[in-house]
Amino acid sequence: MPSRSGDEKPKKSEGGAKAILKIMKKQTQGEWNERCEASFGEVKQIVTNPPVMRRPDYCSELHLFLAVSEEAISAALVQEIAEFRPIYFISRILKEVETRYQQLEKVVLALVNATRRLRPYLQGNQVVVHTDYPIAKILRKPDLAGRMIGWFVELSELGLRYEPRGSVKGQHLADFVAELLVVDSTFHPWILYVDGSSSHQGGGAGIVLEGSNGIMIEQALIFRFKVSNNQAEYKALIVGLELARDLGVEVLRCKTDSQLVEGYMNGTFQIRDDQLLKYFHKAKQLFSHFESMDLKHIPREENQRVDRLSKLTTGKEKAERDDWRRDIMLLIKKQGEGISLRPEEARQIARYVIVGEELYRRGYVMSMLKCLSKEESEYIMRELHEGICGRHGGGRSLRARALRAGFYWPTMEKDCQAFVTKCLACQKYGNIIHASAIELLGMVSPWPFAQWGMDIVGPFPTGRSQLKFLLVAVDYFTKWVEAEPLAKISASQVQKFV
Repeated sequence: MPSRSGDEKPKKSEGGAKAILKIMKKQTQGEWNERCEASFGEVKQIVTNPPVMRRPDYCSELHLFLAVSEEAISAALVQEIAEFRPIYFISRILKEVETRYQQLEKVVLALVNATRRLRPYLQGNQVVVHTDYPIAKILRKPDLAGRMIGWFVELSELGLRYEPRGSVKGQHLADFVAELLVVDSTFHPWILYVDGSSSHQGGGAGIVLEGSNGIMIEQALIFRFKVSNNQAEYKALIVGLELARDLGVEVLRCKTDSQLVEGYMNGTFQIRDDQLLKYFHKAKQLFSHFESMDLKHIPREENQRVDRLSKLTTGKEKAERDDWRRDIMLLIKKQGEGISLRPEEARQIARYVIVGEELYRRGYVMSMLKCLSKEESEYIMRELHEGICGRHGGGRSLRARALRAGFYWPTMEKDCQAFVTKCLACQKYGNIIHASAIELLGMVSPWPFAQWGMDIVGPFPTGRSQLKFLLVAVDYFTKWVEAEPLAKISASQVQKFV
């Protein structure tokens, strides 16, 4: 546990109790002397003066320090005015399933847990998160999935700024970091494992990026087009290099089980295939983004994890046939190649841009909004409305939250309204609306048999006694029917019927 306050020494209580502990450890009966009395007084003073956390000054920035261990996550909220002053410390034990998270996921979980517990302090304030992990770059990746995208949506509601931890000022923070966060000071380069596979239906790619402090990022891609095995290996290498570049990696060691790709990139083999030559130039261009980069061939036995990822039957599809983004991306690529577009097509793509292989739209709330497919938009609406950060709001609120989270699709207003309307929990626990489902109509007859309607039906085929007409009367209120057959219509017969 950190020291009791910002000015108190962490070892003060231990030093004051040493004299008493020595007497307790002795087998023989000891005597209570003046030194023991002074030590007891020091301990009593510490116990009777509990630590008091500082109140935050909302005119200054708040600093959040994270700590992750094998079985627990912790966070310290402090503020620097004259010096670092503690405001709040939180800590909790990880559940059994959470202990199997990757190190980076544990750090994000610690941040999410801190934002939930400290929300009254963080809302409406600028918060600086101090961590040496690339949380910001990971959360801004366009291909987040699973629990990470839910955490990203939840964290997007707060004004968080990420900075390296650097040196820690203040004795209480030094103790906090020393006890709860073990940082390996030795330098370790990032290691990239890549592998590709091909089949009759298409191909796949597997990427594993390992960093220091237990960071591991796995990615599996599936290609719905025909590729050779060498092309799949190159695609896996290019995607892995782009992933490392987006994370800001400076020193990278790449390992592949393809001896041909390793020979091409190192200049040992000569490239004769035009498509592979394009991949070669693309990979060389990505090499220039790193300060140090080397590619090494490893046996297939050492690359089994990535090999399994590349052969997954399910993965991330590059495009869908009914995806609305596909036509826009094709028009943008045509414009980039110098092909002239019609005026209406140019206006259609004016606010769109391709970043990597994802489509973004320039927005007003945020500078860039990620464009989503139908399946992705349904997941985002479900997560925002009824997920871990959902509050079962209305359709307009759901659309506004999706925009603030950085997402866009053309029919988002209509889809959000329809999603909220179909939400079972909203219908079950929402306020009762006392409005009729249809427009109210005035009643023609206020009570039974107050008003009748009469009509003459016929002529029908002649029956017995020359009967061929039918005189019918209906009550407007009860729908009661009275009928009498007639041979001919006369005033006397109608009066007799009435």
